[in-house]
Formats: sequence, structure tokens, C-alpha cells
Amino acid sequence: MLNVESLVKKIQGAKSILLTTHKQCDGDGLGALLALYHGLKKTGRNVRALTVDAVPKKYNFLEPHKYLEVFEGPHKAIEATDLALIFDTNDHRMVEPLYQTLDDKCREILFVDHHPVLNTGPEPTLGSYIETRAASTGEIAYFLIKALGIHLDERISKALYTSVAFDTQLFKFVKNSANSHLMAAELIGYVQNTEEIHRHLFATHTREKVAFLALAFGQIEYFANGRIALLKLRAKDLSDHNLEMDDSRDVIDMIMNITSLQAAALFREDGPNEYKMSLRSKGKIEVLGVAEAFQGGGHLFAAGAYIRGEYSAIRTKVVDLLTNRLDTEPSNGGWENGKSKTQSK
Repeated sequence: MLNVESLVKKIQGAKSILLTTHKQCDGDGLGALLALYHGLKKTGRNVRALTVDAVPKKYNFLEPHKYLEVFEGPHKAIEATDLALIFDTNDHRMVEPLYQTLDDKCREILFVDHHPVLNTGPEPTLGSYIETRAASTGEIAYFLIKALGIHLDERISKALYTSVAFDTQLFKFVKNSANSHLMAAELIGYVQNTEEIHRHLFATHTREKVAFLALAFGQIEYFANGRIALLKLRAKDLSDHNLEMDDSRDVIDMIMNITSLQAAALFREDGPNEYKMSLRSKGKIEVLGVAEAFQGGGHLFAAGAYIRGEYSAIRTKVVDLLTNRLDTEPSNGGWENGKSKTQSK
């Protein structure tokens, strides 16, 4: 893996640079990408920003339409490029179908990320920069920008603040480091209204979304004496309430406020027998291994995967994997209502 100085040299030596992030981008990857894009533009470099798919509307305050192209939408052909930097993932499967084109057109592809490298998944490209001690990818982008000698301004700082605020959930998860707070203290000097960013990220509930949440929360299933929760969100329920896929992203974090829980799994139905699984833990059990069992990834206590298959079989496997990670096995074998670990409720 590269160190920051080596990555800076790679960037400085590239005549053309393409920046992107994982599909269904979030505030961390998008913020890090836009921050470096604005920074490199200030130096006059030939830089291009591209996302795999459409950016969720909640990030319109960053004006991504002014700077980003969408690979799955109208975009200029990708030409030969010296360097591609992929933010907030080190798994090329999370960048498909764009990654295939990058692999064909870019002389070098490097991942810039803070997630652990998967035990069973594809390896990051040689020379990628992976710093798992960083609380956000925006933290890495911040130090890159500093090392490149680029001065902060409002656009760079707004993007960086979005990244760190989103991925730490307003500084709740900073990996026992002062970096996120120190960054924020400096960035606030350039951002006029951080409270507005907080509202865009965490206070975007419409009446339709509240109605959807009321429906969804009534369908939570509990296992292992209330220490594990599962929730399936149906695609029809999302569409009936005029919601985007991104509107489901914060549901699992709300579920984790339930005091008895140690872990939760949310399944968002993206199509027939297609699910986006999100996993969370309060830190007593790890969930990364569960995600990897489905070719997914993430952090030890926050992970996910895209899964194809019949829901009841997936549900049974996930409950078993989570139950086996509990500190003590509950007397009823991990399932409530007296059902065994191999039965569906």
C-alpha cells in the first residue's frame, strides 16, 4: 500500500485524472471525491469526476450536477486517462459497471479508502491507499489536499465537512481519534452554515417518509431475546411513498437506538430476489464477517452486501451468523417464539 507522500507523487505525475466512488454513493465518498476535484481544479489539472449512478437528491446542496457526470446516464466517452482514484471502497465490484471501462482506459487505478481489505474478496489494486484508522474517507482526502499544498476554500471545505459529518454520524463514531474534530474546527472557518449541512444529511424526512417509517418499524422481527433485529423493506413500499432507494439508508441506524439490541440487519428489496443488506452492531459482536459471507464488505461493526436469492433462506443464514457471534447463546437457540435456528418465522 502507498503512503500519503507516494500517493501525492502519483497525483502530481498524472497529466489526466478521473475521480469516482462506489455505486449508490453516500456523503463520505461523494464529499471526498468533490473535495479533491475542487482542489485539483484550483491547480489547473485535467481532472474529471464521474459517479456510477445518479447522486441522491439529498446531496443537491453540493451541486454535484455542475461537476459530475453519471456513467449510467448521459456522459462523454471515457478517454485514455493516466490515473483513476476510487474513493470509499477497495472492492472493484462496488464500482461496476464503470470499473470495466476504467480498467480498459486508465493507465493506473488506485483505491483511496478507510474500509478493511476483505478476507475473501478481490484485492485492491497494487499501490492503493487504505487507512483503516481514518474515521472517514474525507479524512484521507483532507490530508491529501494538505499534502498537495492546496489551500482550503468554501467548496472544498463544504465537501470535506459533508464527508466527515456523514460518516461519523455527527461525530458519534470517530475511532477514538481527535482528527475528525480537528478537521471540523478548521473547516468551519470556511463553511458559512454547518447546521444547514446537518439538516440536508440527517433531517430530510418528508411526510411520505414518516408514513413509510411507521409502516416499516411495525414489521421489525426480533431474535435472540431481543438482541438481534431484522427488517425487510419492500421495493413497492418505497415506490408507493415516492421515496428513493437512498431514503432507506438511515433506517437501520434508527433501529440501532433500541436499547436491547446488539446487532441489526436491514434488507432493502431492489428487485425480484435482489437485496441490499445493511448490518450494524453496537460493538459487542462484529458483522463484517457476516457481510463477507455474502461477498460484501465494510467495517467491523457496520457492513453490507448486495445479495441475490430467496429471502427466507438469506434471512435464516443471517440470523444464524449473527446469533453465533453473540457473547452467550440464548436458551431458546437464538430464535424467539420457541422456533429453531433453521426454521423461518
